[in-house]
Amino acid sequence: MITTAVSPYLQGNFSPVQAEITVNDLPVIGELPANLCGRFVRNGPNPQFSPLDRYNWIDGDGMLHSIEILNSQASYRNRYVQTRGFKIEQRTGRGIWKGLTEPPQLNNPHNNLFGPFKNTANTALMWHADRLLALWEGGEPYEIELPTLKTVGPYTYHGQLSSPFTAHPKVDAITGEMMFFGYSPLQPPYLQYSVVSATGKIIKTVPIDLPIGVMMHDFAITENYTVFMDLPLTFRTERLQHRESAYMFEANCPSRFGILPRHGDSRSVHWFEVSTCYVLHTLNAYEIGDEVILIACRAMDAKVLNIPNKTKLNHHQENRPILYRWRLNLRTGAVQEEAIDNLASEFPSINQQYLGRQNRYGYTAKMIPTGIPDFTFDGLLKYDFTSGESQLHEFGLGRYGGEAVFVPCPNGVKEDDGWLLTFVYDTAKKNSELIVVNAQSFTDEPVARILLPQRVPYGFHGTWISD
Repeated sequence: MITTAVSPYLQGNFSPVQAEITVNDLPVIGELPANLCGRFVRNGPNPQFSPLDRYNWIDGDGMLHSIEILNSQASYRNRYVQTRGFKIEQRTGRGIWKGLTEPPQLNNPHNNLFGPFKNTANTALMWHADRLLALWEGGEPYEIELPTLKTVGPYTYHGQLSSPFTAHPKVDAITGEMMFFGYSPLQPPYLQYSVVSATGKIIKTVPIDLPIGVMMHDFAITENYTVFMDLPLTFRTERLQHRESAYMFEANCPSRFGILPRHGDSRSVHWFEVSTCYVLHTLNAYEIGDEVILIACRAMDAKVLNIPNKTKLNHHQENRPILYRWRLNLRTGAVQEEAIDNLASEFPSINQQYLGRQNRYGYTAKMIPTGIPDFTFDGLLKYDFTSGESQLHEFGLGRYGGEAVFVPCPNGVKEDDGWLLTFVYDTAKKNSELIVVNAQSFTDEPVARILLPQRVPYGFHGTWISD
């Protein structure tokens, strides 16, 4: 039985669901587009047992929620990701691992090759080379069978995988290549970077030199480069002796972006120092002439992760993540920075066909102004980077959602010709639905709302797998 006494991430619609169900012929308000055919799958934390200590949202066991849409009809199923750690705790009937923001259990006999934390596979999903992977950045991916959502098991690229696997790999829609990285907080190499061929084979893995281990959640690619973010959310084991968190945001340490050619190595990284910040998620990056332009959700520290600061910072609205742009000149080394908006938002997304190329449109989930917890979203934002304008799609009074996945319209011509899909929870009715928003009529009511047979807790990242 899950207790909900301490953490806000175990209350309300953050609290887990226990039932794994399959339901067909879901009721639909509105009309599902006839050419919207495929499967929307979203990952998120859903602890099966009470936490050993403090619970952070990032600590729960992974659970997948899938909506299959075919012939304007929809079905739902949800399943736990049956990781090694999940199975061990299931057999013992209790939690064994502490959370990521707790002191690491270095002597836990159940720890795995990649470190002293449980691989929950709870963060994101990637479809590449005809394989669906459930991801968590501290370990190996887990392969998921479709349509059943059955966990096949850990996937190590036939033994090629030599590092943890980021929750946010990037796939070049033109070449089919997938880029990923893995970071180690405990020992060098603190960062390893890999390229996977379109057919699913790791073709290179290279170490990238960093002065200390950092929590690096995301990165970006362009047509020719890969962009890493060496930001001062550091990991130091000596802090544990003072009963402090090993992870801490050190504002006096440099914030750097490293750009290297896609098939380069540590010797070819061009480092740029930027103003102190933390970036949880990138929206996109691309090249114009000698410049690499990076667009991401920037915060002044790691407050949204409940990570303590070594240097005290005042927390105001501007300390929450906002959409931001950096221009990094590879010829001169110059850096230009600018805020795109002053509204707090996160979980950015784009039409993935434009990943690494210049895009006109981007989308984020809008945070409520005084959000506690921080990751409470009451709408979606659409940005037009050509006109500089933005639009707001509101979920409605007492309705909250999450990341919106862009689904391109088959044979669509324009970049925003498609739909945005996200789960929304209605606090008054205490039920969940999947909404389908026409991206070109962004402020209008959803074209369809799929009513779900059980509550879907707030979660992290999803993907669309087209039929």
